[in-house]
Amino acid sequence: MSEEQPTITPYPDGPLLVRGDVELRTADGEPIPRKRRTVALCRCGLSTIKPFCDGTHKAAGFRTDD
Repeated sequence: MSEEQPTITPYPDGPLLVRGDVELRTADGEPIPRKRRTVALCRCGLSTIKPFCDGTHKAAGFRTDD
């Protein structure tokens, strides 16, 4: 039986997509419940549902370094 390794993919000018079985925690170490195997994590800092992305980066003009 092979287990699929989790992946983290940074999207240009967007969120980090986390795929696979990973445990997310707050800065205080508390577990963050996940309802999906793939989640988008905010990189711009403006999301209203942090740590998850809500698409605010688009309207804010968030840009990542090349």
